[in-house]
Amino acid sequence: MATESVLLRARVPARRLKKAEKILDRIGLKPGDAVNMLLAQIELHNGVPFDLTATPRLLSTREQADAWTEASGAY
Repeated sequence: MATESVLLRARVPARRLKKAEKILDRIGLKPGDAVNMLLAQIELHNGVPFDLTATPRLLSTREQADAWTEASGAY
């Protein structure tokens, strides 16, 4: 018996997708495989398989600078 599938579309930053694709390629997965694995884990955990918080930990000055550079590019 074939499993019905649906097409899932998501808008993500191009840079994030490119970085993720490189990592996934090294382990033999495609982005769709990773999304399917995430959805399976959500189903198994009856929620997201990692902690979510509204109060993130404070970043050090160096971490803030690195995050800013990664998000906006070097200047």
